[in-house]
Amino acid sequence: MTRYSILDLSPICEGSTAAQSLANTLDLAQHGERWGFTRFWLAEHHNMPGIASAATSIVIGHVAAGTRTIRVGAGGVMLPNHAPLVIAEQFGTLATIHGDRIDLGLGRAPGTDGTTAYALRRNMAVEDNFPRDVVELMGFLGDPAPQQPVRAIPGAGTKVPVYILGSSLYGAQLAAQLGLPYAFASHFAPAALDQAVQIYREHFRPSAVLDKPYFMLAVNVFGAEDDATGAFIRSSMQLGFARLRSGQPGPLPRPVANVETLIGPQMMAMVDQALSVTVQGGPAAVRNGIAALIARYAPEEIIFNGQIHDHAARLRSFQIAAEAMQALTTQQGAAE
Repeated sequence: MTRYSILDLSPICEGSTAAQSLANTLDLAQHGERWGFTRFWLAEHHNMPGIASAATSIVIGHVAAGTRTIRVGAGGVMLPNHAPLVIAEQFGTLATIHGDRIDLGLGRAPGTDGTTAYALRRNMAVEDNFPRDVVELMGFLGDPAPQQPVRAIPGAGTKVPVYILGSSLYGAQLAAQLGLPYAFASHFAPAALDQAVQIYREHFRPSAVLDKPYFMLAVNVFGAEDDATGAFIRSSMQLGFARLRSGQPGPLPRPVANVETLIGPQMMAMVDQALSVTVQGGPAAVRNGIAALIARYAPEEIIFNGQIHDHAARLRSFQIAAEAMQALTTQQGAAE
């Protein structure tokens, strides 16, 4: 059965505040827990006026403290911004407080622009240390070796599950080589999706944590009572994405009718391609769209994203996604 989860960017909406965004994030997680979502992930982005989850581990703690059963984690932490030991300590502390509910998804990108990346790192070395850093981090979270000189305290022995995130073939190859679960960022960069899934599954090596591939597909969802409303609420993400790609990031815009009149045709084509892994519309359209993606990619899990301006509409969209997944699971069970 395909699991289903939430990826939340804790959007700061036009006319609102970061404080309200973080309150909305917790409210969404609490609803998601009741609707049967497996996990609730937050993403690390910096210097983004429309995203409130920059201090990702702190927001994860906020959500975990306000929920009881849903898994909570990072989708993901951008590891090149951090020392592996620091992340091991942060997530080891989260696991020590909240038990076996914490996930750690790791990405290789900086999650920001070059100037901000320099402010974060102070070291813009070109060598790629990501694979080494992932292994080092996993070592800090595993059982410590005798006479190990440096340990994550808390962290050692917590064995927080690690996921590799990516939007290119690099992450697929690394996840396969290390025998780790793999989440593809198809919600905003789907160009290499088909090839990445194939590479990951064909080259997967069983590991101590996973005996067969585990693939997570990221999907945008804009569910509503009818198809027209689904298209309307989607316009916020389309407009916000166009502004970001034009070098004008800002709060998540209010939805608009006829969004194509506010975005030039060339940019609109780019936005449509980037956001093509999307299901939208009324409940039937959402269910059919999800069913088609499951039939094509056979993911072990779908993680839904939805940048929607109105919080009530965002809640309803994720509820429709959950109902669709439950219906499809029932159908799948009946067919077996």
